[in-house]
Amino acid sequence: MSPAGRDELIALDRAHVWHPYGPMPGRSDPYLVESAEGVRLRLADGRELVDGMSSWWAAIHGYRNPVLDAALAEQAGRMSHVMFGGLTHEPAIALATELVEITPAGLEHVFLCDSGSVGVEVAIKMALQAQRALGRPGRQRLATWRGGYHGDTFHPMSVCDPVGGMHSLWTGVLTAQVFAGPPPAEFDEAYAAELVTMIERHADEIAAVIVEPVVQGAGGMRFHHPEYLRVLREATAAHGIFLIFDEIATGFGRTGRFFGADHAGVSPDIMCLGKALTGGYLTLAATLCTAAVAEAISAGEGGGLAHGPTFMGNPLACAVAGASLRLLRGESWVQPVRKIEKGLRDGLEPLRGAPGVADVRVLGAIGVVQLDHDVDIPRATAAAVAEGVWLRPFRDLIYTMPPFVTEEADVARIAAGIAAAVAAG
Repeated sequence: MSPAGRDELIALDRAHVWHPYGPMPGRSDPYLVESAEGVRLRLADGRELVDGMSSWWAAIHGYRNPVLDAALAEQAGRMSHVMFGGLTHEPAIALATELVEITPAGLEHVFLCDSGSVGVEVAIKMALQAQRALGRPGRQRLATWRGGYHGDTFHPMSVCDPVGGMHSLWTGVLTAQVFAGPPPAEFDEAYAAELVTMIERHADEIAAVIVEPVVQGAGGMRFHHPEYLRVLREATAAHGIFLIFDEIATGFGRTGRFFGADHAGVSPDIMCLGKALTGGYLTLAATLCTAAVAEAISAGEGGGLAHGPTFMGNPLACAVAGASLRLLRGESWVQPVRKIEKGLRDGLEPLRGAPGVADVRVLGAIGVVQLDHDVDIPRATAAAVAEGVWLRPFRDLIYTMPPFVTEEADVARIAAGIAAAVAAG
């Protein structure tokens, strides 16, 4: 692309395009991507960047994957979309069936959504509607722990961290939910008791507890001990409270297990999936629930779940999601994720104790460097780009979630990009 063409596009972007979590117009121009292949983003000026973000954790197979490309093209030759009300189709049926097979035991029913945030909305609506149908209409609140992130629509925002989260702007507008402190990295009996006490104290008003299992994503990229999931499972079951696992960020191998729940061997009542579900090709999410949840809702006053997105069960998205799951079946992802984990440990551990670094942590294909101050995002991003790496820091975090197909040399390059970003940020 010519310099004049690039400049024209960036000018139009600046004038009309509102980018996430920023003002309009933006304070700095975004990088213009012309194409992507494998783990590389090709910028319009000819530079290539190793993608350390999997396009917000979704493109786990990289870009232009031939299996996913073929699934998308084949489905486009049949039909791109058909309404899901009163109709159904093979890609959706096959995907739902496979999700039931691979998710924790007891999750038997699948509601297909069109984004992760909507998937969380559906999960919350399931819990509220089921509690009402079970004769407990007073259970209208949700409980969780601090440090979480569950999406940008209103009910999900209400269970994000109310103090340190990006949605503190909406304090006083959102429903006031019940929060425990943030979960420690190691198991702590006192904290486990805090979780149980929270549930017991608010049992008559809580419909569900919702957490991200093992890894908290955009709320702070913090890791916690799996035992807390078992504590929550026992306490919620004892009081007829539903347990929701938001696996939108943690699902499909990212943490070193297929699902975060697998670290604890725990089954929730409701599970949310998204992001990597389609390998980053199209927006799609899924909310799964147990037969007990579905039966309560279906026998209640509404006669069914009161939700129905226009693009629910989109055939293109379902077809490519099915192809992505076929790539993951047979544990073909396990060794690549282990190699990425080792490469990130080797590459990031030397940053521990460096000036401005508060912590370094790695789990599966996740590497995090936490600073003792907020990142200068433009400077840190530019420093990583100069190393040939795409990163997207936020708050005090410079982190990576690379595609599972990232080779050893590129993992080392990502680590070098993080080091450069730390030095600049």
